[in-house]
Amino acid sequence: MLFYRAAVDLSRSTLNYVAGAIRRHRKAIGTPWRRLNPGQQALLVLVYLRKGETFTEIAAGFGIGTATAWRYVRETVALLAKRSPTLDQALRTAKRAGYAFVVLDGTLIPIDRVAADRPYYSGKHKMHGMNIQALAAPDGTPLWTSGSMPGSVHDLKAARIWGLIRRLQASGLITLADKGYVGAGQRVLVPYKGRGKPQSQKSANSAHAKLRGPGERANAVLKTWRILRKLRCCPLRAGQLVKAIFVLQALESR
Repeated sequence: MLFYRAAVDLSRSTLNYVAGAIRRHRKAIGTPWRRLNPGQQALLVLVYLRKGETFTEIAAGFGIGTATAWRYVRETVALLAKRSPTLDQALRTAKRAGYAFVVLDGTLIPIDRVAADRPYYSGKHKMHGMNIQALAAPDGTPLWTSGSMPGSVHDLKAARIWGLIRRLQASGLITLADKGYVGAGQRVLVPYKGRGKPQSQKSANSAHAKLRGPGERANAVLKTWRILRKLRCCPLRAGQLVKAIFVLQALESR
């Protein structure tokens, strides 16, 4: 195997934050000596999430075993995911910020599955994946991400399962969403459907799209972390990975 020097486009403050979380966790559980110190473990995890390299590749680069790299990543992702805001916290943040509306959008995280895994197949996207729901500010800043559901689950059903629709109605926040959320309630505004719409509805749809567009960039921002472009791990870990990346992306944005 050949080795080479490489870079990862993340800030030193993000590395220090992750290393600090690992250091406190090790102290809390009284962990014995490890091959990598907290800073090295943090860098390994950031490389894995940002660049999407395999466990074999990052293990070789850091001089450890593949199983050890897997344990380091799983431990750190769990620590970061716990720091992701709850839905109630996200809604309170949106209300304190005085947003005129929030944007609700679903996305599919592609997974490495075979055709027999029918529950994971999304007919909308024509691929296997996991459904993730996200709330964003009008400018596209992510506010909250859900856990994961199989790709065959419709966006509206997933939003109801996670309690999104009920919480949004109770919060009083106006929410913009696409046509996949038709029937979500009065507070969730969606475009008009059907052909041959009158000009007033066409104009309303155009305005709706212009307002919703920036907010829907939140999922695209999260997917700049290449691990989310196609998961090669257990599909059930998709939600935890997205939450961990949410925390890291918030650090990078600041």
